[in-house]
Amino acid sequence: MSRLSSTDTPEETTDAAEAALDGPRNELLARLASQLGDGLVESHLVPGDDLWIRVTRESWAEAAGYLNTGLGFQYFNFLSAIDWMPSPFGRDMDSQVDLTLGHDESSEIDASLEHGVAGGETRFQVFARVNDIVNGLGVTVKVDIPDDDLSLVSWTSVYAGANWHERECWEMYGISFDGHPGLRNIYLPSGFEGNPLRKDYPLLARRLKPWPGIVDVEQMPGGDEEESGDDS
Repeated sequence: MSRLSSTDTPEETTDAAEAALDGPRNELLARLASQLGDGLVESHLVPGDDLWIRVTRESWAEAAGYLNTGLGFQYFNFLSAIDWMPSPFGRDMDSQVDLTLGHDESSEIDASLEHGVAGGETRFQVFARVNDIVNGLGVTVKVDIPDDDLSLVSWTSVYAGANWHERECWEMYGISFDGHPGLRNIYLPSGFEGNPLRKDYPLLARRLKPWPGIVDVEQMPGGDEEESGDDS
């Protein structure tokens, strides 16, 4: 039987009880918490499905090393970033269909940040996915990047596969990776100004030309007119 402390809610107690049912992931989370200590900020475990953790920027490199050599997560899956800030240009920068639904430029824009599982406290986050292919486990590691210092220790010394992924983050979000062997453009020409995946980067092509996906629906042959003619 679980007991409620003065700070627990029924929902939190239920989540903890469900997490305890997934032995391997629960043990993995416990080992990460023991190793990282206060460096482990938050976690989210879905029993039988997946595990997410959020670490401090100071523990980012330590988390990579421990997962690889200490826990056997030697398969690097991906590394990327996300800008949680809503687009200041409105929803039409996300989908042209929003304009037809009445969400035009005059609509009020909700500027509040809403982070995903395992939370967050800053506009920018970097997240990486690694796997233990022997035991069939994976974990997604997230880290907050402060707005006044968009930099992070590179994972390339632990996971060589992070090389191109970090280059893409640097190019598209403007996040630098200390210790990376060579940050340079992958997609954009040299001298390109700006970071296209930031929410405050205006995608003018969507304004000058309607975004693909909306098409006119034409009536197929054999429609209502032919059917009415048969009845006469």
